[in-house]
Amino acid sequence: MLEWLLAPVDPAVAHDVGGYLSWHARSMVLAWGVLVPFGIFVARYFKVLPGQDWPRALDNHVWWNTHRICQYTACALMIVGLWLILNAGTITFRPGPHSLIGWAALALALVQITGGILRGTKGGPTDPSPDGTLRGDHFDMTPRRLIFEYIHKSAGYVALAFAVAAILTGLWQANAPNWMWLSLVLWWAALLLVSVFLQRRGMAVDTYQAIWGPDPRLPGNQRKPIGLGVSRRSKNNDMPGSA
Repeated sequence: MLEWLLAPVDPAVAHDVGGYLSWHARSMVLAWGVLVPFGIFVARYFKVLPGQDWPRALDNHVWWNTHRICQYTACALMIVGLWLILNAGTITFRPGPHSLIGWAALALALVQITGGILRGTKGGPTDPSPDGTLRGDHFDMTPRRLIFEYIHKSAGYVALAFAVAAILTGLWQANAPNWMWLSLVLWWAALLLVSVFLQRRGMAVDTYQAIWGPDPRLPGNQRKPIGLGVSRRSKNNDMPGSA
């Protein structure tokens, strides 16, 4: 078994890559294969924590801090991985599945970073505006915030799909050992299975409600939740129905 795990996926060809390429692969796999999907997973399903006394206890920051740490660290690793491949002495701009998909994923990562910077103000009771009112792009769900949310959520999932394809084509191109393939598949399968369970439990709660509660008079609660399968909860903290 150990011999099979250490063997390359194509035993007829040697797994022989240089230091730059090997560390490029490690940094990109850690960024895109581990941190990015985990950051998305936490942001989607843990805006309201199990056992949290919602709606009396609002604006749990666990998901937000975890999401930021994962994605910022992933971005730093992407920069390292990009530097490594640009200095590896290989032709990185030539047409090919791995190269093209990888550049597309990086372009979408740049879109996410730019969107995060331009998403606007928060507002609401916990982050009032300088004039002392509750006004804010998020609290008021201004067009600026709406554009950000639609782009951020859709581009994030598309980037993740590109990343998975880039990793798989990269592993194939490098003739990676079987244990690498197996480890990633098991990790992604575990995230997927838990996601299905949490989705059925109604844990994909609307961000606006998670932060400010279910009061129907609030601007964000007068709109349909943004995102496929995102749910709303009742005042009694019942499991939500998907919207």
